[in-house]
Amino acid sequence: MGYVDEVLAQVKAKNAAEPEFLQAVEEVLDSLRPVIDANEELYRKEAILERITEPDRQIMFRVPWVDDKGQVQVNRGFRVQFNNAIGPYKGGLRLHPSVNLGIIKFLGFEQIFKNSLTGLPIGGGKGGSDFDPKGKSDREIMAFCQSFITELYKYIGADTDVPAGDIGTGAREIGYMFGQYKRITNLYEGVLTGKGLTYGGSLARTEATGYGLLYLTQELMKCHGQSMEGKTVCVSGAGNVAIYAIQKAQQMGAKPVTCSDSTGWIYDPEGIDVALLKEVKEVKRARLTEYAAARPSAQYHEKKAGEHGVWSIKCDIALPCATQNELNLEDAKMLVANGVIAVCEGANMPTTLDATKYLQENGVYFVGGKAANAGGVATSALEMSQNSERLSWTFEEVDAKLQNIMINIYHNIDDAAKRYGKEGDYVAGANIAGFEKVVNAMLAQGVC
Repeated sequence: MGYVDEVLAQVKAKNAAEPEFLQAVEEVLDSLRPVIDANEELYRKEAILERITEPDRQIMFRVPWVDDKGQVQVNRGFRVQFNNAIGPYKGGLRLHPSVNLGIIKFLGFEQIFKNSLTGLPIGGGKGGSDFDPKGKSDREIMAFCQSFITELYKYIGADTDVPAGDIGTGAREIGYMFGQYKRITNLYEGVLTGKGLTYGGSLARTEATGYGLLYLTQELMKCHGQSMEGKTVCVSGAGNVAIYAIQKAQQMGAKPVTCSDSTGWIYDPEGIDVALLKEVKEVKRARLTEYAAARPSAQYHEKKAGEHGVWSIKCDIALPCATQNELNLEDAKMLVANGVIAVCEGANMPTTLDATKYLQENGVYFVGGKAANAGGVATSALEMSQNSERLSWTFEEVDAKLQNIMINIYHNIDDAAKRYGKEGDYVAGANIAGFEKVVNAMLAQGVC
């Protein structure tokens, strides 16, 4: 049995109840086989794969808070600090009922390589809670956030671990967390990113993941002799990533025609009205039924089990921007049958492994989230830089840096794939390019 297979067997035995984490590890290690085989003796001696698949630490804690009726509620909080070989741990805080240790580990493991790809000095981590902010008052959310950070503050800091937003954690939640961190520690430092602009946040952070996704997609198309102009785009999700992916796609001359939320999805053949989508989702925090009610050209479909949803619409480019494993093999077959050219992930691991392989085998340009959605964490790292300098850059400065980072990521993953005889396999290219930098740092720093 080879080194990769030995470690995969160990990881599966140790983490049998964590399918998302196992899926992520298997996908990464399988694609790294050429690199690991070429360096097997050294990597085995230094236990590189055992060290990179085992988090530095896993923190799980109780989060008690009081709701508006005076009832004490209890949630579970998590922070997984995975690898800090190239910089302080960096990764978001996800607030969603589905959150468990396995999901946080999967996200933290992916974050190691994604952060490495940005070219910036940030390590991999992730955190969150099974708390659901939907339907909660501002006071209840503040109570939860203050309790959450009262425990988490012991383990984070500007040069230790810098959490950010994620699903369920926006500027409001980050604000409450930062206020509590400052209150407890008496430190005003860049410990959380995604902050408001009045207290250390970065311009373009809200747009960053969606914009970055399109900058990379545009470069991908350009390098294959195509452009975004006139392309039909299907997007899933209706959060920050989806909204600003739709906006940037329109600015590039493409026509995004779909979006979705947890209850249903929209097909708008005239193209998604970004201003209306923002009004519904960012201002009213409402469901997409309100978009359909205000837009005669839009068709609303309730979410149904086994339905293909947005992926049933004929498109040139598909951008999954909602959540993990949302695009399955049947969806991939439908996309291919409808002539899709490229699939680029705006969410974390939204495409199942069998769907990914099917897309690649059928000639679809496929770029995974580690590369394609790295714009968010890249801009978080730019926020850290601004905080350290006590400066604020213009939107144009941040956006230009973001575009340059995403273009470089595409070329780095393309080059890495070619070096190991996997031209066009951008999943392998991303894993190899991200892995090499981290491993070189680990080897340089000894056994730690």
